[in-house]
Amino acid sequence: MLNCFEIKNSAIFVELKHLIKLKYRTMSDLLSILNQIKDVQVIDASINTTDYIGLDLSKTNTALLEFNCDNASEFEAYIESYLNKNDAKVAFGGYNEVRNLYKRSEIFNSKNKKERNIHIGLDLWIKAETTVLAALDGIVHSFKTNLGLGNYGPTIVLKHEIENITFYTLYGHLSEKSTTHLTIGSLFKKGAPIATLGDSTVNGNYAPHLHFQIIKDIEHYFGDYPGVCTADELDFYLSNCPDPNLLLKL
Repeated sequence: MLNCFEIKNSAIFVELKHLIKLKYRTMSDLLSILNQIKDVQVIDASINTTDYIGLDLSKTNTALLEFNCDNASEFEAYIESYLNKNDAKVAFGGYNEVRNLYKRSEIFNSKNKKERNIHIGLDLWIKAETTVLAALDGIVHSFKTNLGLGNYGPTIVLKHEIENITFYTLYGHLSEKSTTHLTIGSLFKKGAPIATLGDSTVNGNYAPHLHFQIIKDIEHYFGDYPGVCTADELDFYLSNCPDPNLLLKL
């Protein structure tokens, strides 16, 4: 026969098992939920997805050797040329892509740390001032201007809850005005304008683009979350940051 102490601790044990099971169910079910959601756009709703073209910015793409990706103007000219050649308006890609784009920045290539060069978000390349849309109904979790060469610049993180599963979407490389009047906790509906894209003077010195990332556990981050990782960290970040194309379906 169980005494009071054993009964109490048995109940705690059952509750802990339930919480652990719920945590893992949440992690596995998020992928299923993302797959089921339709009609998601994160930039200018007037642009049809048939006007999108995939873009390879991996270190194995020899075409990148023909221009200086360290120079934002040359980088932007390359993107515009690529779009014109393919009669497209938006270039996209980059999830789980090993890139050389970050070698110029100490943020990713410090002498004292392993090189961060694997991209774990999805980039959408289009002109500055293009409207950025909320992927889903959500509230503003945080926002911040992440300074430094190669960094995000102005960044917004939205918090979402679907079927009792909480997760986050990050929007990086925005314009300065995008975060001027934001308030934490403000609600944005799916497809609502939340920002505009910044140019190279504010977006970390890149050709204009949106870095879009899905995050299961935001951890301690505020207005920021790693979008590039080392090879040693890759398994963790792939498990915490699902492929954004599960939502966008490009």
